[in-house]
Formats: sequence, structure tokens, C-alpha cells
Amino acid sequence: MGQHSGIGVLDKAVTVLRAVADSPCGLAELCARTDLPRATAHRLAVGLEVHRMLARDTDGRWRPGPALDELGNGSVDPLLAAAATVLPRLRDLTGESVQLYRRDGMVRVCVATAEPPSGLRDTVPVGARLPMTAGSGAKVLVAWADPATQRTVLAEAVFGERVLAEVRRRGWAQSVAERESGVASVSAPVRDSAGGVVAAVSVSGPVERIGRRPGIRWAADLLAAAEALQHRL
Repeated sequence: MGQHSGIGVLDKAVTVLRAVADSPCGLAELCARTDLPRATAHRLAVGLEVHRMLARDTDGRWRPGPALDELGNGSVDPLLAAAATVLPRLRDLTGESVQLYRRDGMVRVCVATAEPPSGLRDTVPVGARLPMTAGSGAKVLVAWADPATQRTVLAEAVFGERVLAEVRRRGWAQSVAERESGVASVSAPVRDSAGGVVAAVSVSGPVERIGRRPGIRWAADLLAAAEALQHRL
């Protein structure tokens, strides 16, 4: 396990980072490289993924995450820096849960959230990996993805090309009980300076509170938040 600091969980986390730095690996290989129990290795890897120290490739294997480069270069992810300001404002305006998703291969990863302090919420933790086949955030990311990704996702998605065309036309997507029963959401694309879609910002909550057509209620505010994020990139 290399050097020991006397802080067991820290030493184990560093062991996981060093093991993954050699080459991407799944859980079984990670356990073999670190001699850690399966549950411990999984818990540490998932925790490091939440903090973006690790990420997963399209095969689900862990690899070094973007936060390591950011720390080494003394840089800060501009999207996350912008989200720290914009997402709380959107949460306060809507009173609902707000998330920011990035696409990672064939899944979307929640990279930032802002939760209301109380009441029934749709809580999605940072680091959560959700399918690209259901939900308004998925529709946004797929609508502007490359053709090969679109074909792969549409083969199993609950939505079709006609829905994606409508998302592109109006600039936002909504869903009702697609990913999770009783939950509705609305999402909009976040673009970089070149106009490419790099993320999806979402508002979600219980259907009985935000209704079955959440886009009518929140789309304008969501688009304004997406524009604010873009201006800060």
C-alpha cells in the first residue's frame, strides 16, 4: 500500500488512485491491484468519483478524473464555478431541485446540484450516473449528440427521433415519470463559447407539485439560467 500517513481511509483512497493511474480498471481488477475488500474498494472509488478524482469510461471502468488535472494545473472547472452561482438562484426562483448533467459516454453524470432546504424533493446526488434513455436531461444531451450516440441511445430509449427534433426546435425538454415514478422535470442545454452543448441544466420535483407540463411553468427561467451559465464559460 506504499507510504502510510496513519490515517487509514486516506491511505486506502490514495492506493485506489495509484491503482487506477496505471490503467483503467473495473471493480474486480481494482480489488486485485489494491488488496482491498470489494465493498471497501467500491466505496472509495465511488467517493473519489463524486469528487471527480476518478471518472468512468464508456465500459464503466474507472480512470483518473478531471479534478486531478485541475489541481495539478491550479485551474478550476469553469462550468462548475458558474454552477455554484447560477444553480442556487434557479433553485430559489423555482423552489425545486436543480441539477447539472454532463454526458460521459452512454450515461449522464450529475456534476452539480442545488436542493431546497425542506419539503418533498427529487434529490440526485453529485456523481450519480443516470441513463441516457429517459428523462428531460437525457433528451437534451442526446438531441445535440453525435449521430452514432443518438442511434445507440434511441435503440433503447423511451423517446424517439420525433421527440428529439421537437427538443431542438423549442430549445428545451420535459419529462413526466420517465426516469422515476412521480417525478417530473424540465431541462435546457448549456453551450460553450463555440455553441456546442456541453451540459444540461434541469429543474425537477414531484409531479403533483410542478404538474404534468413543467416546461410551461419553468422553461423561460431555465433557459435564462442556461444562458447565464454560458456567459460564464
